[in-house]
Amino acid sequence: MSLSIRGAATLLLFAAACPATAQTTDTPPDANPAAAGAETQQQAKPPTTLTGEWGGLRTKLRDDGVDLTAAYVSEFGANVSGGARKDATETGQFAFGATLDTAKLVGLEGGTVQATVTFRRGHNLTDRAGLGLLQQAQEVYGRGQTWRLTELWYQQDLGGGVDIKLGRLPQGADFNSFSCDFMNLSFCGAPAGNLAGDYWYNWPVAQWGARLRLKHDSWYVMAGAYENNPNNLDNAFFVSRGGATGVLATAETGWTPRLGASGLPGSYRIGGWYNTSNADDVLLGVDRRPSAVTGLDPLRRDGRYGGYILLQQQISGTATVDAKGQAKTKRGLTVFFNVTQTDRTTQRTDNQVALGLFATGLLAIRPQDDIGLGLARTNVNGRAVRGELIAAPGTEGANSEYAAELFYSAHLTPWLILRPNVQWVKDPGGYAEMKDVVVLGMKSAITF
Repeated sequence: MSLSIRGAATLLLFAAACPATAQTTDTPPDANPAAAGAETQQQAKPPTTLTGEWGGLRTKLRDDGVDLTAAYVSEFGANVSGGARKDATETGQFAFGATLDTAKLVGLEGGTVQATVTFRRGHNLTDRAGLGLLQQAQEVYGRGQTWRLTELWYQQDLGGGVDIKLGRLPQGADFNSFSCDFMNLSFCGAPAGNLAGDYWYNWPVAQWGARLRLKHDSWYVMAGAYENNPNNLDNAFFVSRGGATGVLATAETGWTPRLGASGLPGSYRIGGWYNTSNADDVLLGVDRRPSAVTGLDPLRRDGRYGGYILLQQQISGTATVDAKGQAKTKRGLTVFFNVTQTDRTTQRTDNQVALGLFATGLLAIRPQDDIGLGLARTNVNGRAVRGELIAAPGTEGANSEYAAELFYSAHLTPWLILRPNVQWVKDPGGYAEMKDVVVLGMKSAITF
């Protein structure tokens, strides 16, 4: 390594360790790239990007342990049915990051530093058109249209299949994680954060946390603890601020087999969480009678909790192994099934079930393209509805919202993906009297 490159890399390593100056991102061109493996070591072969290798500088930095990335995800949507009015909006997210290999930089084997800064911009169709949805039609919108320090963590391989990760990180990047190929929020990111988003903070919100993982062959078990602090929603960069209300503890175990003669990859995960923070009961008051009747303050509950199951399996076709050693579908059909349950004492949306499929390489002339179909039900807690009906007698009570999305993903180049989609939502907000919502959308991703 040349002196100049080593010096630059050392400065970047120092910057990543300092919350006030870290400004970076991850590589995958999707809305939640961390869930796609930003924590892994450097790839043997870098992905092709719009801006190339910067005359060899980018290649040199990567060889010396510094992988710089940038990406933009855009989501356009127009409602052709449902809502209070017809509208069309575009919203998106820039992500800038650096992954640092400590073995190459300072001789510390098995270490990785990840720093990511994101910027969200645009307008939300769900609000602008008055769609009244429980799950947004554009998942990339939310948590403030602002710059954020989304990741600043260190991961160390301890040997024997054990590794630890700690720092500023989104909880859903490790626990309950799911891909973000779809545009409807029902099928994107950690479902727990989509139901219990008032305390489980998904990408791009970071919190102090740590995760310990043990891997053995195709099995793993991991546990984590994260600061529960509402100030993280408003505090985009300053990470030393009070206001913590408790600790969110999580655990997950999983099996990632390769089945059959073709070695088709699968992922079978089960997990749960407990939040030590207190919260209001959605129905009862301090006298344990409905607060809508008595007018008394809500009963405070000690702790909040939930659990989940995520299943995904390729069932036909062929698979390959990428540069990171991870199995990937080359051609064929993959199915998924997700179930998430929160506690019914404190959460208005208490349950979600989502299932669907991905079909890759159906067209011989477009072997990289894929099709996705998802169906989901998001349930409104009956206890919360009871209190709402007491407060407003004669109105319709919410039940469940049903969502479906179909997309075609065109991989035009290694750095550009266009993904037209159509969404249909029945009983928006859980109300049967609401007109069904139909949204025509386009999700696109560029890797710079």
